[in-house]
Amino acid sequence: MATLAAQPPLPESTDPDVRFAARTTLYMATVVVTGFSVQWLLGRSSFASPLRVHAHAVVFMGWVALFVAQGQLAKRDAAALHRTLGWVGAGWLVLMLGVALNSIVAIVRNGTVPFFFTPQQLLIADPMTLFGFIGLTIAAIAKRRQTDWHVRLHICAMSAIMGPAVGRILPMPLLVPFAFEAAVLVGLAFAGAGALRDWRRQGRVHPAWLWGIAVVVSATALADGIAYSPLGDGIYRAVAAGYPGAEIAGQEYPPPPPAP
Repeated sequence: MATLAAQPPLPESTDPDVRFAARTTLYMATVVVTGFSVQWLLGRSSFASPLRVHAHAVVFMGWVALFVAQGQLAKRDAAALHRTLGWVGAGWLVLMLGVALNSIVAIVRNGTVPFFFTPQQLLIADPMTLFGFIGLTIAAIAKRRQTDWHVRLHICAMSAIMGPAVGRILPMPLLVPFAFEAAVLVGLAFAGAGALRDWRRQGRVHPAWLWGIAVVVSATALADGIAYSPLGDGIYRAVAAGYPGAEIAGQEYPPPPPAP
């Protein structure tokens, strides 16, 4: 009987940047899964959520899966499939933007903003960090032929949206009034670790880290500036008008939920 010869495994990349990125995608995905799993295990979230919540979860966890897969494909030198999935990822950004904005607006309108954020901060800052993520991801795609820039910008982009997962691990109520900023900064630890790695190995920090970190920090600072301004007041009133959220002061923290 004829037998098929076993296919040899794909060779692993010898590029240290690619190997570093492949490991980092796994670490970041572990934090995301841990953050959301902890809330489910503690009974603070359930599958009885509205459809928009499930859509948001599927789309964003789909990005995490794609992020990890791309790192492993690059490590295995599977260039053709890596490029194909890269363009799938570019289209996936549109889905992420759509489901995220839908969820943010619904939370603000329903008056269900977590009590460690002000409604205006959530309404302005969440989309702003998402725009930073999209901008950095597009920059990474544009730099796809320059591996050193490509992998670093992708890690910075993912760092920009680590806040929701990190915030489910941190003691957020104890971090008020800087809970949002704390979650963002902890998420940036991955980009910071990459910058430190460069400095230790090469004696300098690659500019991609500086650009990426600057984008995330600037987006957060700009969001705070808008959220606590007359412009933020106007945006909040326009979004919440006619809904229960309109009865909640946009610049005040909602009361914590009653103790069980």
